[in-house]
Amino acid sequence: MKFTATVEAAGRTATGLEVPPEVVEALGAGKRPKVAVTLNGHTYRTSVGLMGGRSLIPVSAEVRAASGVAAGDELEVEVVVDDAPREVAVPDDLAAALAAAGVAAAFAGLSYSHQRRHVLAVEGARAEATRARRVAAVVTALAP
Repeated sequence: MKFTATVEAAGRTATGLEVPPEVVEALGAGKRPKVAVTLNGHTYRTSVGLMGGRSLIPVSAEVRAASGVAAGDELEVEVVVDDAPREVAVPDDLAAALAAAGVAAAFAGLSYSHQRRHVLAVEGARAEATRARRVAAVVTALAP
């Protein structure tokens, strides 16, 4: 399903696209469907969110860079329901630490977005010491 939207800025760095109500309804997957979105030939996976009574698709800085869009741009948006399983690739050091602490099952029980948040924090560390601290923080957060 295609529609035209303007990339809206919300706050200092957040951006999103408003999804017309008829598009959300035509997708037939509820009010907050998981979707694959294509902007300027770049496709990414996300969920439609609700904010202030409006349906919105988030457009992260990473997506803006990959698709070449910026706040204020009007563009054609293609959106389709994405019912493929969502899995996070857990880095080896994090997986080993989770297993050693006996919290791997707790990590596996987290939602996709929570798993992804933890993995991105670990992978975003530039220094090994920072990475080790972040791995330890994930383990601590999941410990009973």
